Amino acid sequence: MALNVKEKEGFKYVDEGTGQVLMLLHGLFGALSNWEGVVNRFQAKYRVVIPMLPIYEMPIKEAGLEGLRQFTEQFVSTMKLDNMIIMGNSLGGHVGLLYTLSNPEKVSKLILTGSSGLFENTMGGSYPRRGSYDYIQERVAYTFYDPKVASKELVDEVFETTKSIPKCMRIVAIAKSAQRNNLALELPNIKVPTLLVWGLNDTITPPMVAHEFNRLIPNSELRFIDKCCHAPMMEHPAKFNELVDEFLSA
Repeated sequence: MALNVKEKEGFKYVDEGTGQVLMLLHGLFGALSNWEGVVNRFQAKYRVVIPMLPIYEMPIKEAGLEGLRQFTEQFVSTMKLDNMIIMGNSLGGHVGLLYTLSNPEKVSKLILTGSSGLFENTMGGSYPRRGSYDYIQERVAYTFYDPKVASKELVDEVFETTKSIPKCMRIVAIAKSAQRNNLALELPNIKVPTLLVWGLNDTITPPMVAHEFNRLIPNSELRFIDKCCHAPMMEHPAKFNELVDEFLSA
């Protein structure tokens, strides 16, 4: 099911279902298609909202974690959202953590999967190389345990993005900002129930990172998915949704 993108006051977003808000935050190269399995599973019980983070459009001076946190605050305010469950993958998890630390009264639960915020190998240890399709294909495949999950459509989408010099500049700026923005000292201040769902074979935020998140966030539980890398909701959607459902129903 292709997701329907809406627009309001300059924001582009998905808004499906009714009930408590489940806000999904995508990663640096995240596409809406990453979340289709989650939306399909949870829109019957929750209001699933996905803001399109302005990773490729934000002013270059604001291209970083602080700018993305402020954007998320503005989006939540515009949409009048409250009592949210926030789910974030990779960079989206990092933004979700920063938002929760600044706005604890707005968040009831947190779900992180392959989140940055402690340590990550950006793009598998390198920044995007413009103009090389084979390189982009290899890097996208690196995100998955099974390279076949890196469909031609997904590779094409990332390749188109990295052909633009301004977009590449923002990607690099945000990736560097994420690596500098270490949350180890602040994570004990996250008080909401937190679920960590990690790929056991994650090469970008390895399992040791998940264990460290689990140690530092007081009310957190950690679940691993085997034969899975950096995007569990894409590689093993059924298992991922099952773990999330258990957590939300508890």
